[in-house]
Amino acid sequence: MTARSFPEGFVWGSATAAYQIEGAATEDGRGPSIWDTYSHTPGRTLNGDTGDVAADHYHRWAEDLGHIKELGLDAYRFSIAWPRVQPGGSGAFNQAGIDFYSRLVDRLLELGVRPVATMYHWDLPQELEDAGGWPARDTALRFQEYAAGIVGALGDRVHTWTTFNEPWCSAYLGYGSGVHAPGRTEPAGALAAVHHLNLAHGLAGRVVRELAPAAELSVTLNLHVIRPASDSAADADAVRRIDALANRAFLGPLLSGAYPADLLADTAPVTDWSFVRDGDEKTIAVPLDVLGVNYYSTTLVRAWDGTSARSDNDGHGSSAHTPWIAADDVDFLPQPGPYTAMGWNIDPSGMTELLLRLSREYPNQPLMITENGAAFPDEVSPDGRIHDDRRVDYLYRHIDAVGAAIDGGADVRGYFVWSLLDNFEWGYGYDRRFGIIRVDYDTQVRTWKDSAHWYQTLTRTNT
Repeated sequence: MTARSFPEGFVWGSATAAYQIEGAATEDGRGPSIWDTYSHTPGRTLNGDTGDVAADHYHRWAEDLGHIKELGLDAYRFSIAWPRVQPGGSGAFNQAGIDFYSRLVDRLLELGVRPVATMYHWDLPQELEDAGGWPARDTALRFQEYAAGIVGALGDRVHTWTTFNEPWCSAYLGYGSGVHAPGRTEPAGALAAVHHLNLAHGLAGRVVRELAPAAELSVTLNLHVIRPASDSAADADAVRRIDALANRAFLGPLLSGAYPADLLADTAPVTDWSFVRDGDEKTIAVPLDVLGVNYYSTTLVRAWDGTSARSDNDGHGSSAHTPWIAADDVDFLPQPGPYTAMGWNIDPSGMTELLLRLSREYPNQPLMITENGAAFPDEVSPDGRIHDDRRVDYLYRHIDAVGAAIDGGADVRGYFVWSLLDNFEWGYGYDRRFGIIRVDYDTQVRTWKDSAHWYQTLTRTNT
């Protein structure tokens, strides 16, 4: 390994999500979310695992913040559970839930750590799903009310407000392929969800601008690095179509104030997009202080020849239904290894490629890596330590790729490793471990992995 130094003021952090770590699913007035319902439905998650207890962060938050301080993190990205602070998704707020996050934020500030709060990391209150979920416009309006309540409660104590984490997953995996909560498989509904998530971002972003003008505003996208299998025109068009669904369906309205015309044309057989009303795109395009970028792997596509067996190696779970609406004639090909435990290929060059693309297309938009990390089958060694050399190598090479993008002119302000703790990994339950800190789910004991010690050195030296 060679050394690379990062710019002064570069932010080092780590990230978590409420349903993945908090537990306490029915305590202190918390209501049910779509992930509570989904994970308790037989056959939906590996081993029938649920987030009922998870990493018990709700009770162990002070200990976990102690680890954050010891790691030397500049910032901590956490999410607020909508059903904990506003059970049912409308009406009265739950003071016990608000108090939990208020204590968390205050303690972070005491420790000198910037609070980065994500308003929504996939845990829609079940009552709102019962009323239609994200395909229904009213959900965006309820989100605006929720944002006003939680921003009003935590005010300017939060350094950065992130409206959504990976709305692509919420829309396409939740309502297209059904491999995420709520498990619906409705192509037109998935595209309506795309728009209403975008609209909710714009509405909530304007709430932040009004109620917390000193805070920074962000949204986090899991943007795809899509490569063609050949240099043919057909494969180039396959890349274009998937890029429209994966990336430009969000980047277009968020940063340019309009949905791309080719996306609307490609999906016309599924929907006429009449759910987009006059003024919506202007509302969505609230200026961002920073665009959050999540990166894990790359995607390889080609035009399907119409006769051979279709390949669906997109890395987003197995389903008889596709998240790629109106793109049934695109093949997603397996890629060369090595792979993480998720089956995702390891390709740090994709990180640099993505950041440089964003820098070219949106040169005035600051960027932040809000998630990057790897799941591996960690083992506790006889010496009591977790020697996760592959994760250390993964982090080293991807952080170096961020540095290469900065060298290339990208305005990247920081990096958040995913994740602080082992946690409930959605449909994979507790089988996949992303944390730099191990959680023994039987005892809830936290143990630093070698990757945590490595990351601590990085945060202290900026090198």
